[in-house]
Amino acid sequence: MKNHKRMNDNLKKLLMGNEAIAYGAIRAGVKVATGYPGTPSSEILECIQKIAPDYLYAEWSVNEKAALEVAAGAAIAGARAMVTMKQVGLNVASDPLMSLNYIGVKAGLVVIAADDPGPISSQTEQDTRRFGEFAKLAVFDPSSPKEAYIMIADAFEYSEKYGRPVLFRPTTRVCHSRDSIKTLPDLEQKPLGGFSADSGRWSIFPRLSYLNHLEIEKELAELSREFSVYPGNILTGKGTKGIACGGVSYLYVKEALNKLSPRNSTEYKLLKVSTVPFPSKLGEEFLSGLEEALVVEELDPVIEDALIHVLGTRNTGAKILGKRTGHIPNAGENSPNDVYQSIAEFLGFESESLESEINRHINLSIPIRPPVLCPGCPHRGSFLAVKEATKGKKAVFSSDIGCYTLGNASPFNMADTCLCMGAGITMAQGLNLAEPDSFNFAFIGDSTFFHSGITGIINAVYNGANIIVCILDNRTTAMTGGQPHPGVGFTLMNKPAAKLDIYKIVRAIGVTDIWRVNAFDHYKATEAVSHALEKKGVRVVIFEGACIMLRKKGS
Repeated sequence: MKNHKRMNDNLKKLLMGNEAIAYGAIRAGVKVATGYPGTPSSEILECIQKIAPDYLYAEWSVNEKAALEVAAGAAIAGARAMVTMKQVGLNVASDPLMSLNYIGVKAGLVVIAADDPGPISSQTEQDTRRFGEFAKLAVFDPSSPKEAYIMIADAFEYSEKYGRPVLFRPTTRVCHSRDSIKTLPDLEQKPLGGFSADSGRWSIFPRLSYLNHLEIEKELAELSREFSVYPGNILTGKGTKGIACGGVSYLYVKEALNKLSPRNSTEYKLLKVSTVPFPSKLGEEFLSGLEEALVVEELDPVIEDALIHVLGTRNTGAKILGKRTGHIPNAGENSPNDVYQSIAEFLGFESESLESEINRHINLSIPIRPPVLCPGCPHRGSFLAVKEATKGKKAVFSSDIGCYTLGNASPFNMADTCLCMGAGITMAQGLNLAEPDSFNFAFIGDSTFFHSGITGIINAVYNGANIIVCILDNRTTAMTGGQPHPGVGFTLMNKPAAKLDIYKIVRAIGVTDIWRVNAFDHYKATEAVSHALEKKGVRVVIFEGACIMLRKKGS
């Protein structure tokens, strides 16, 4: 039995940002935690699994949509709930999330969508703050692991106060950096009771949506006023110049200003914004008396546009510099050096680099190494089998999201297309419709198959598609760190679970031509692909072989 009291013992702990979020959520009284693994968010639930008190339920759900719906059910029954995912996972969860904001929740519900500026390990650089504006949801944007630890509890409080889900947006550098954090006592919570049946509240209908939309707009205006005094939003200093920032860029700005302070005599205002909706009153105070302001943020110009809006509605004459004026890059993550250069120029210094002094002493030339499949990876055998069987044939290979995406590189060249989770199967269908004379392959992993591949195969069978689906079953969710899924026989909490058989599922949804082979048995694997090439319709080859990391762990 885990001792919950030990987690909040007022001792300092060196925590990764994702661990800090987990500790903070338990401090806030989360009862149900769900999610789907995706870098940079995965460690949140993994930490929950290690430190969870007995009353807390946690699961890796089959996908982000399912995770949010499980959490939503808990939240409308009075249990604080949390969902974790990466930014593209929010797209999968968007259908229930949009509607959930209209019907609301009873207990606090925090949806953590970890953004990935760069991107370092993602398909897109989408900004969750923009999604919050679109979905009319409050967003909390921490700048450090220490702030994330405190702010996650605030997110639960605001969700509960307004009866709406809220978004929590840590970025990669917040998720994966470490901070010394003094854990605090658990927060007191008011009893909310269980579920109370009320079709006028919990069942979404057009008339109800219209009325609730009116309430949401009123609440957003109220939140803007309330966020102007929220401790996470800070305004300091004075002068005719101003710097506005948010997220991890706030730390870069502070570092740059500290390094420039011995030489800088210019007075300036500093605005830190950690929330959506924008704290308009605080923004007005910031702009009052300014001649120009520099806005430093990742990824979209959310703070910048909000300040421009304040200028337009209040007829203030300050000049706003940022992404829209080319003073801050429009894509990618900010770096301490880039921010230092931008601020130095803004404050009237010649363009200079934070790295120049280091480079004078150290001459580093780091080669660029693209990610590759691990030595011993079963996908190597799977790709080789397909490559040899299709030699001399017109074949197109649609890949998916996972380790097997790395089959794009030589010598495999097995990723002609890659879009999003589950899309390899359905894109292969479309490619074959346009070019029926080609052999169209779709590669998908076991975890992705459960996440969003089953739907594509059903669509292919129903519509009489002519494709070959290769399911690469390495018995784990490998790319995000080896998390379990419905095909491995145990849960996030290491409890025994039903072990779903991919072969039986594929046969049950109407596929008759199925081959199950050992990815490490090259002859039989190649033979299976050759047999599939001779058939028509939807064919499935299941390549089985444990991830090399599982073998190293002795699993």
